[in-house]
Amino acid sequence: MGPAGSAADFAGSLKSMGDNPHILIVGGGYVGMYTAYRLQRKLSRGEATVTVVEPQNNMTYQPFLPEAAAGSIEPRHVVVPLRRVLRGCKVITGMVLGVDHARRVARVAVTGCEPFDLAYDILVMAPGSVARTLPIPGLAEFGIGFKNLGEAIYLRNHVLSRLDFASSTRDPDRRRAALTFVFVGGGYAGIEAFAELEDMARYAVRYYDELSGKEMRWVLVEAAERILPEVSIGMAAYTVRRLLDRGMDIRLGTRMESMVDGHVVLSDGERFDADTVVWTAGVKANPLVGHTDLPKDSRDRLVCDAELRVRGVDGAWGAGDCAAVPDLTSDQPGATCGPSAQHAMRQARRLADNLVAVLRGGTPRPYRHAYAGSVATLGLHRGVAEVYGVKLRGFPAWVIHRTYHVSRMPTFNRKTRVVADWSLALFFRREVVSLGQIQQPRAGFEAAARSSLSRAPRT
Repeated sequence: MGPAGSAADFAGSLKSMGDNPHILIVGGGYVGMYTAYRLQRKLSRGEATVTVVEPQNNMTYQPFLPEAAAGSIEPRHVVVPLRRVLRGCKVITGMVLGVDHARRVARVAVTGCEPFDLAYDILVMAPGSVARTLPIPGLAEFGIGFKNLGEAIYLRNHVLSRLDFASSTRDPDRRRAALTFVFVGGGYAGIEAFAELEDMARYAVRYYDELSGKEMRWVLVEAAERILPEVSIGMAAYTVRRLLDRGMDIRLGTRMESMVDGHVVLSDGERFDADTVVWTAGVKANPLVGHTDLPKDSRDRLVCDAELRVRGVDGAWGAGDCAAVPDLTSDQPGATCGPSAQHAMRQARRLADNLVAVLRGGTPRPYRHAYAGSVATLGLHRGVAEVYGVKLRGFPAWVIHRTYHVSRMPTFNRKTRVVADWSLALFFRREVVSLGQIQQPRAGFEAAARSSLSRAPRT
């Protein structure tokens, strides 16, 4: 039977599994995976069927992306295979194209198959977020994102390749552009990636006799007048000072105007060439939310109540970056929970518990979580942390950062592998090898095949 038939058979098999409710979870990120994992632990056999639809076959622990990009952690160790963790759930590696909740049907596309309709009884919308971009000339063609593992690996290889190029070229202008690295966005993702990659590049330069660390230029562009809005002004100012001490260029209150062909134009009037522009300027709800018949707010997020149910809709739930969930701990009217891993993981637990309660005739409880604080790494042995009002800097903050995130990493297997990576790094030097071939793995073979074809005798 062909692929399309296989997809249809799978959809049909879910319908024929009996009268137990079918829970469809859209997305296998923080909310999707943690919700499914908790459901499979709490539900009795035959109480419900849980299906997770996610384009990737793994969940990425995004707080470790900067360390994976810098070579402190093996990239494979920051992802969790969904099928290994969710043994009691159905996992479809595919994409939900749209949801018609009035009919309780989701349209699913799997690579190599015809799209098919998947029926469900209860919907959990957790597709997460995508990069929030702006109509800046050159961004789509030249910018580099930093939202997933593929982008992190690409950025690492790209930075190291620029060092290789700069050490080989005799053109001073090309050399200067190759050694100029621009990051747009001063939130946690931007600051951590900015600091970790600079730390890695500065370490790598020692192996290039032709280069000096002073030749590199690292520029952070932030439209607001401060960085790290999640922490106090004092801690943000400390972070800026530490980055400036390392010779990094911080541009606050500055916007990126253009980056066509790598020619960077800033709102403060400066213009220069850069081979690397990384975009980390926030996130927005996954566009999939717009392809549903569920209520949305002005920012295209699902409108949810404090119990994580989609407001005014029976049988639909939502959480994470794609959902506007009331923040019951805030004094501001209409405040909603921010898009953070801290909220997503805790909302997933509450959502799963509420689902189990409703299935058993109980009453769901509201999600309430006071912000515990924030931690960030600024490179090897450096960090900032503000936890329950306690402010830490430098090495202690770096230790807190690693301790907190490894405790939140799913599965004992992945925790152990991450700790092993860190332990080995204490005794061995950092690896600074570029594996640029993985960006276009078939390029060499295709060239050889075309060459053979051109030399083949014609008949």
